[in-house]
Amino acid sequence: MKKITKKFIGLLLVCTMLISMVGCSKDKKEEVGDTGKEDTAVVTPAADTADDADAEEVVSTEPVTIKVFSNLPDRTTGQGLLEQNIIDSYMTANTNVTIEVEALQDEAYKTKFTAYTASNNLPDVVSVWGQPAFIDPVINSGYLAELNAADYADYHFVDGSINGFSKDGKIYGLPRNTDIFSIYYNKQIFADNGLTVPTTMEELYAITDTLNAAGITPCSMAGQDKWPIACAYTDFVMKTTGDNTLLAKAVSTGDFSAPGLKKAADEMKTLIDKKFFQTSFLSADYGAARNLFAQGKAAMFYMGSWEMSMVNDEAIDEAIRSQFGVFSLPITTGSTAKSTDLAAWNGGGHAVSANSPVKEEAIKFLNYMYAPENWAKGAWQLGICIPAQTFDEFLTGTETEMQLAFVDMFAKATSISGTTVNDLGTPSFKTASEDASQEFAAGMTDAAGYIKALGDALK
Repeated sequence: MKKITKKFIGLLLVCTMLISMVGCSKDKKEEVGDTGKEDTAVVTPAADTADDADAEEVVSTEPVTIKVFSNLPDRTTGQGLLEQNIIDSYMTANTNVTIEVEALQDEAYKTKFTAYTASNNLPDVVSVWGQPAFIDPVINSGYLAELNAADYADYHFVDGSINGFSKDGKIYGLPRNTDIFSIYYNKQIFADNGLTVPTTMEELYAITDTLNAAGITPCSMAGQDKWPIACAYTDFVMKTTGDNTLLAKAVSTGDFSAPGLKKAADEMKTLIDKKFFQTSFLSADYGAARNLFAQGKAAMFYMGSWEMSMVNDEAIDEAIRSQFGVFSLPITTGSTAKSTDLAAWNGGGHAVSANSPVKEEAIKFLNYMYAPENWAKGAWQLGICIPAQTFDEFLTGTETEMQLAFVDMFAKATSISGTTVNDLGTPSFKTASEDASQEFAAGMTDAAGYIKALGDALK
């Protein structure tokens, strides 16, 4: 996502106004909505999303097995649940098709994905990230099947969202959602300690001091996974400079000398040194960091908008999840940025293996998954994420406070980062930049050393 289009901003503003008008007549319990398994009825069978000719084309008597390799291992909530619901729906509508799923968490997924490509044996449908560090080598090596752009003429993908999954005018994957890096917070913990949502970095410093003095972990972070730290740095660049071209220029030229890049690192280091993150954040993986917040043991959680479904996750104590809110990282001291400058991008999605023995059927399934009535409708109405497709026709009036907050945040965005720093270059730069980010967070290097390490990683 390189820029904000007026068309999409207008759509989101309309969404916000419509939801507000409907929501004002609802009590809080109604706004959250029913989160039981019956909600999966929003995923409609293929016959409802295709014309008669398309329906006849899907029907076949030949047994087909499609292997899906996913980075969504939790099939009981969030995007993993939606993906599984769509798979089940497809098999119900196509009784000759069996879909087998292998699902791993991100880092383990990427390791096995590399092993699959090394043996030229990718499963039929795979999770991919529309960012240069991940997808460019995969496309260049011919591992992904080209998709027919005409198939998606009425899929209503947001302008620019498919760009990261394309090369030389050809499409090789489809984006699932719009990601915004933000700070989730526990409203009850804030209230109990006399805290309000910060609008400046100084206010966030004060919140950090207050929580630490009270023996409460201010914010959880998955530092072991490294990439969240690089995402945080991208966020600091946006909240320090407001310039969404700085990092892309630095990576493309190898020149990280722009003053705003070091200033952003200085500001980030100050917050870390104030013990904003949990003591063990450098050894905490994604699940551990999420659980710390979900169990009410941290006041905040620094992560992307794909976690908005936490408010509907029945594995989390309702008394805790009912208190979840979200805000964007505040602007830094002396910033030239606006509070509405965001670290946001189109990240994860799906693609089909070029060497799939059932490639035609795999593409039919992919197209079914992304039919607006399936992915976009399910993602929005289940409160899972902001889809990469327009969703105004799927408004219900029972949207959660979290959904409204993210829609408002994106609708008011004055600048958007696009791909985060670690994913702007080659795979080797990704590895080196994430290592450098973790070392910086650990205090092994200062801001100047971190900036130098990023530049050196490009040599």
